[in-house]
Amino acid sequence: MTKETLKPGPEMLEEKDAGISNLSRRNFLGYAGASASLLLFGAACKKNDSGLDLGSGDIGILNYAFALEQLEAAFYIKVASSFYTGATTDERALLTDIRDHEVAHREFFRAALGGSAIPNLEADFSSIDFTNRTSVLATAKAFEDLGVSAYNGAGPLLQSATYLTLAGKIVSVEARHAALIRDLISNGSFVGTDVVNPANGIEYARTPNEVLAIAGTYIKTKINASNLPS
Repeated sequence: MTKETLKPGPEMLEEKDAGISNLSRRNFLGYAGASASLLLFGAACKKNDSGLDLGSGDIGILNYAFALEQLEAAFYIKVASSFYTGATTDERALLTDIRDHEVAHREFFRAALGGSAIPNLEADFSSIDFTNRTSVLATAKAFEDLGVSAYNGAGPLLQSATYLTLAGKIVSVEARHAALIRDLISNGSFVGTDVVNPANGIEYARTPNEVLAIAGTYIKTKINASNLPS
């Protein structure tokens, strides 16, 4: 993915989810509600000169994941709202499925965090040519690979076994997305050495600061992750 100069054109990461099954979302949120009851009262996120504070402890990590899922959901909503030139029927169906998954992930974290959830973030996708297959798939690959490495890096920071289990279930879906996108670009590239360490067969991980530095290209809202566990 080529990093270009961003131009004015802010978008809210919360967009209308046209065409997304309400039934599937209700089913997902039914599971989310059970885990939401486990949350202790947490401090509300605050925004100051240092940016939007994600919070601390497990709540901070969940807000960190929520921010990334907002970004991915907004991207795929835009992709599916007007597919790139030459998109095949299979590509349209697959990218629509990914959109639905990312929206479900986003709403899962919103429900689980309740009053401790960060607000909707502001994005700028002006560096992406949504009419061009190469641009869209390159960005999707970058987002999916980043998401997998983010969950891998955040897992050890979670204290709750319940949240760790849920994160493991979500990252496994994100890894399926990453493999699919990579194969759409170049068949058989899903286990490239840039994402899987050939010495041990383990996917690479990134810290929250590393992830947010990369994602920050597309998130206009300033985020403060200084209170996250490390």
